[in-house]
Amino acid sequence: MSNIVAIVGRPNVGKSTLFNRLTQSRQAIVNELSGTTRDRQYGKAEWNGREFSVIDTGGWVLNSEDVFEEEINKQVQIGIEEADVILFVVDVMHGTTDLDDQIALMLRKGKKPVVLVSNKADNFELHAQSSEFYALGLGDPYNISAINGSGTGDLLDVIVSKFTKTDEEEIEEDVPRIAIVGRPNAGKSSLVNAFIGEDRNIVTDIAGTTRDSIYSMYDKFGLKFYLVDTAGIRKKAKVNEDLEYYSVIRAIRAIENADVCILLVDATRGIEAQDMNIFSLIQKNKKGLVVVINKWDLVENKDNNTIKTFENAIKERIAPFTDVPIIFSSALTKQRIFKVLECANEVYNIRRTKISTHKLNEVLLPIIEKTPPPMNKGKVVRIKYITQLPNTAIPSFVFFCNLPQWVKEPYKRFLENQIRKHWNLTGTPINVFMREK
Repeated sequence: MSNIVAIVGRPNVGKSTLFNRLTQSRQAIVNELSGTTRDRQYGKAEWNGREFSVIDTGGWVLNSEDVFEEEINKQVQIGIEEADVILFVVDVMHGTTDLDDQIALMLRKGKKPVVLVSNKADNFELHAQSSEFYALGLGDPYNISAINGSGTGDLLDVIVSKFTKTDEEEIEEDVPRIAIVGRPNAGKSSLVNAFIGEDRNIVTDIAGTTRDSIYSMYDKFGLKFYLVDTAGIRKKAKVNEDLEYYSVIRAIRAIENADVCILLVDATRGIEAQDMNIFSLIQKNKKGLVVVINKWDLVENKDNNTIKTFENAIKERIAPFTDVPIIFSSALTKQRIFKVLECANEVYNIRRTKISTHKLNEVLLPIIEKTPPPMNKGKVVRIKYITQLPNTAIPSFVFFCNLPQWVKEPYKRFLENQIRKHWNLTGTPINVFMREK
């Protein structure tokens, strides 16, 4: 089950700093200037064996304070609608403001668990000042300092305790779970309708782990899989949403509950920043991928080089993970839509590829001997043995050597490329680990 934690609050209270602390990254830009966070940031966090997604919802000023407050309120509304737990961040050094009161009012109206986070409590004297936040009506404030990490361990304990445990429906484990994701108006609904519209009687909806995880069983033409619910199947909630943000927060749930993702790209617009956001989510979650260029029928003046040019442009954007199938299709005319399903099913099977230890060593050791890892500080790295780990979600390979710490990312990518060159692993990410022999 996927869990989403949304960080909300007025500008300059430390939301991005807290996001970086929880995700153990420097992904979000941190600056004292209000409105620094203009794009939403998405990351993964883990605490006590529980993994969850974190969203930094930054507010920004466009033209005036009124517009600013409207945008902040919109972000909070979406957080209330989509997140499992909401972190409402306030600034203990500045106390409550009118904007804090407005956000708190909307949070109290919602039914989601809210954790009130009193940030910038760098010393115990400031802890006492957090008592004024009880006036917000959201329970106990948790004093933390996101910049140095003080109190964040206790905060994480509280966050994890808020996750609800929902009994999962009986989902067949050996049946692929496929999600169709993409930015608004890329054609997700049309593609879903093209898949299931003609023979709805053989498509069964199965309620999944959460309100956002609904599985539709597709079983015809020799293919059987669950179609993971996205906004294209389920009726959108009645909220005045920011479509870009809404599509990604929905994509998080769809991606986390899928084995293979079909990323839909609008052929009339090409691959854009929002497509790359969703692509990065698929990468972070280690899911299989099929890229579908939809609305291909609307592209005019096509010739023999058009597809090649399109493919090269896409691979350039998604590099270094370029070993993915790219299909040019049209949901409206149903051009190549069955090939999309076949390809997604094939990627699912590829994810379960098992390569014998004998074959790995027979093929890769001579290549490694010819192109060994670069020397580091005069030390020679010698790779002696290779094997594939059993029972992993994606193909994972271990290279045993004398100095694993000196093998850097570029050489790991070289090893991955050699594996892909000799075995068909199209559409699936793979793991390469270095271990001491």
